[in-house]
This record gives sequence, structure tokens and C-alpha cells, in this order.
Amino acid sequence: MKILRLLHFLALAASLACAQKRLVLIDQDGSGPGGSNQMAILSLLQSPQVEVLGITMVTGNAWRDEETLHTLRMLELTGHSNVPLAKGAVFPLVRTQQEAQLTAAIDGKVTWLGAWGQGPSTLVETAHGVTPVTPDNLQAHGPYEIPPLPEGQPTLKPIEEDAVHFLIRQVRAHPHQVTIYAAGPMTNIALAISIDSEFAGLTQGIVLMGGSLNPQTDDPEFATDPRHEFNFWFDPEAAHIVLRADWPRVDVTTVDVSIKAPFTQKMLDEISKSQSPTARYIAAWSQDRYYMWDELAACAWLAPTLITKESVLYMDVDLSHGPAYGDTLTWTEKLKPATGVRLVHAQVDVDLPRFQKMFVGLMTGNN
Repeated sequence: MKILRLLHFLALAASLACAQKRLVLIDQDGSGPGGSNQMAILSLLQSPQVEVLGITMVTGNAWRDEETLHTLRMLELTGHSNVPLAKGAVFPLVRTQQEAQLTAAIDGKVTWLGAWGQGPSTLVETAHGVTPVTPDNLQAHGPYEIPPLPEGQPTLKPIEEDAVHFLIRQVRAHPHQVTIYAAGPMTNIALAISIDSEFAGLTQGIVLMGGSLNPQTDDPEFATDPRHEFNFWFDPEAAHIVLRADWPRVDVTTVDVSIKAPFTQKMLDEISKSQSPTARYIAAWSQDRYYMWDELAACAWLAPTLITKESVLYMDVDLSHGPAYGDTLTWTEKLKPATGVRLVHAQVDVDLPRFQKMFVGLMTGNN
């Protein structure tokens, strides 16, 4: 009888532990293999505190269909094949590749065009510290062309349901329990808000990687254009819709804090010592040294005390279609416009040693 009671108690404890997991939906531009996008997804998948209800893909750093295959393959290689993945928007709501090309000719180029064909900066460690290096433009390809995947083709398939309706269905199924983690352009989230006016209010809040305030850096991408950030820039109208929605809380991981968190060789070396599937994937495919944009957004949601300084302010996006189209706009309470702007928690500083230790632990399974 005592054994039966003990078994019942253990089963109940396990059930309660499972029920208390934090629920999250990941909306990501999952370029790959490896890199910030995939490592950010893995940060949430690897956390014992979290249940990932699903992943939705949006064009951003790469085209949606290519991202989908990279992410499905990552799920296979790291032992997360049970997580559903839904395909979302291929194009921004308004901005087009042709408009971006014309704007570059008139107003000057931007460093990173994502799916539209420009190579990313990488960071290399030298005797003088960590230095950004930008390669020449990569060969662009069409939205439905998929180059060979160096990590191999996945056997997993995306679900039939589209990303927007999947997001709405999951939030409706778990009212006031789900956090939206959006680390790419916000097209899918804006469409969900437009279809279901209660979508944002039925969540626990949203975590965004986006926006830029006043980053302190010599990196010319941000030093010369401090209000520019790719996710807002790629689909400004979507970011505008998302920032004005009725979220219980909005946390924004800005450029200001992201550039303080590089992925270092030391971190990669520590991860590479582990034989876990996730560590092996990163050791094989995450060789670039760059800022940990999306990983920081994920880890700061998991452990909010990683953020040591934030600015609580009103935030929106410039929709003027001029030189500042897509730039971050912010106001204090006294200066805000009477147009429905909303408060966000904009992260600007991080406990770097703690973040690096936490991330390595997640990737090696030691958290």
C-alpha cells in the first residue's frame, strides 16, 4: 500500500512539474545551418523550464522555405523531432526587394539585406579584441529556390497548417499562458493580430529581438546609423502593428545590448567538449563569431535577471518611406504622441559572464 501511495505521489509530482512549465511559441527566421537563429531556438528547446508548443518560420535572414529545411534538419540532428513547425510569410507586408534596391541607390546602402542577398558580418578574435568583418555580397536566389543544404536534407516535414493560424490556435488553446518569442521580422505576428483582435491580449506577452536606441560601438553598421535594426527594417509595417497591440508585456532585446554579447571561441570550445547532440550540432555548424542577438533574447526571457539595465519607454517604427523608413522611434511619457503607442521594456545591458555560462550550459545539457 505504501509503495502504491509513493508511486501515486511521484506521478502527481511529475504531472505538476510538467504543468508548471512555461509555454512558448517560437517565431523565427531560421537561417542555417547553425548560427544565431538556430542557437536561439535551441536555447528554448534545451531549457527544462519550457515547453515549446511549436515553431513558425518567416522570411528574414533567408527565405522562408530554405529556413524551414535548415530548422527541420536541426530538429532532427538535436533530438527535437517532436516539435511542430509551420511555414509562415514569404514576403513583408509592404516593403519590397525592389524598393530596398531603389532606396539604396538614393539614400545609401544598409549592411545586411537578409534574404535579399547580402552577406552577414562576422566577428573574428584578434590580438586587439573582437573585430567585425563583412564579406562581399553573397549570390542572391529566388524565394522558392533552395540551395543544397550542407548539413543534409531533413526527413521531417512542416505541418500542413499555416503559421498564422497555428499561432492563433495555440494561444486560444492556452489562454493567458503562452509567451510569443519573435526573433525575426514580425510579419507572422502582425498577421495573427490582424486576423484575431484578441490574439495579443490572450498571451502572457511577447519577447522581441529588434530595435535600436543608441548602441555604443565602433561597428560602422550601428555607429553611423544608430536607430537602424534589421528585423524592424525588413518589415516596418509588421513591427508597427506588433508594437501597438494589446500585449500584457513587451520585452525588446535591442541592438544596444546584443552587441555586448559576442559568441566567442572560448564558448565554442567549451560546447565542443560535450557529446550531446545539440553540442555536436553547434560544433559542426556554428563556427562564425558574431553577436548573439536571438540567443540573448531567449535567455533573458528564461532568466530576466540577466538584464542589468533596461529603458521603459514608448516604441514604434518610422513608416515614412524616406531615408529613416524602418528606424526605431521612442518617446518618454511626456513626449509621446497621442496615437496609441505603447510601453516596452527595452534591454540595454547584460550580465555577460552569467549569460555566457547559462548559454553554454543549455547547449551542453548542464543546466
